[in-house]
Amino acid sequence: MSSANASSAKVFTPRFNPAKPAFGALVFLLYLFLLAPLLIVFVVSFASNQYLSFPPEGITLKWYEMLPQESTFMEGMKVSLIVAVIVTLIVLALGVPAALALYRFEFKAKAAVQSFFLSPLLIPSIVLALGMVLLFGPLELNNTYAGIIIGHVAITIPFVIRTTLMSLATTDTSCEAAARILGADSWTVFRRVTLPIIQPGVIAGGVIAFIVSFDEAVISLFVAESGLPTLPVQVLRYVENSADAAVAALSVILILISLAVVVVVERVMGLRKALR
Repeated sequence: MSSANASSAKVFTPRFNPAKPAFGALVFLLYLFLLAPLLIVFVVSFASNQYLSFPPEGITLKWYEMLPQESTFMEGMKVSLIVAVIVTLIVLALGVPAALALYRFEFKAKAAVQSFFLSPLLIPSIVLALGMVLLFGPLELNNTYAGIIIGHVAITIPFVIRTTLMSLATTDTSCEAAARILGADSWTVFRRVTLPIIQPGVIAGGVIAFIVSFDEAVISLFVAESGLPTLPVQVLRYVENSADAAVAALSVILILISLAVVVVVERVMGLRKALR
């Protein structure tokens, strides 16, 4: 009996699987490859070199200290923040009802309408930008807040629609029928039941729309390069005339802000659940 137990113990003894550490090493190398440019930018932002170069000759904080004094960056930041906030509010007001309509109603052109809303994700930005310049010219919308906002709404609304549709498809909305049976009107059902249910998807779409709008360079460069340049456009202009590490310092600050926003939203409101 004891010999049988010993033999069975030998059969079920776990063996070393070399595939697991190899897969872990591969994943580590992939992450390192993806993050290497950001790490280099982070190091260069503290370099004392007068020009963008790697490795650094010394360590300094002067590039961070000069950012508040750089008027072009501050003006571009102001324009980008105004545009991004307005665009986020507009795409939420348009995208959430559009997603609800696409999810709940059946009509002949449903597939075509859905493809229309999601098409900006498939069309190259430079093509959209050129078309907007030609369209906005006769309407005198180039170099205006209205022109930038319209252009950014076009490329960000697909994200809100997509994340809201994901929330609707992965959550149980049967409690809406219960609320209607209990006498709640349509607006009350949406405000008190539907919106809290799809809140993670709505917030995720809003955050993505804000980041995409704030970071958009191509459309902003075409539509408002000479009148209301956004921060990415100002950065491109700065790099054309200067080659110091101030741009690297600005990039590090923007990366940290974006990371902080995503982490806070994920911890407080469940961004990860909305993106599953």
